[in-house]
Order: sequence, then C-alpha cells, then structure tokens
Amino acid sequence: MFKMTFVLPDGKAQEVDAPEGLSVLEVAHRNGIDLEGACEGSLACSTCHVIVDDAFFDKLGEASEDEEDMLDLAFGLTHTSRL
Repeated sequence: MFKMTFVLPDGKAQEVDAPEGLSVLEVAHRNGIDLEGACEGSLACSTCHVIVDDAFFDKLGEASEDEEDMLDLAFGLTHTSRL
C-alpha cells in the first residue's frame, strides 16, 4: 500500500494510506479530507485539481487525454498538476 500526504488549508500535513487503484479524490474522501470533486471523479470538471510533489510526479501514469483537457481549465495549473 502506498502513502499519500495531503497538505491541508491550515498548512498541516496529513499522511494517509492510499490503496493502489484509487484516485486522489477517493483517497481524500475515504480519509475525511475535504477535497472538492463536483463531478465525483468523472473527469467532467477540474475542481479536484492537485499539485503533485516533483519527487513523485514521474511515478504516476500518464494523464489521459480527458484529464489533460480538464487540466486546461484548472486554476493555478503547474507542470505537476493532476486531477
């Protein structure tokens, strides 16, 4: 099982278990972390936009074309942005 660290709005870090196969949104919600997902993870919006640490970004699979299209609409887009 992987570990995932969320940096909360108050600046505190919360490390949680992240089972393989779950989205960041699903991991957040399963651990009581308030991460907005207006489309419930169907890649129809960009409200679950997160910025992945550079050290881990290359370990992720490539973004799908649908994800790339939605990322174009995300606020504060960076080179390590994902949905």
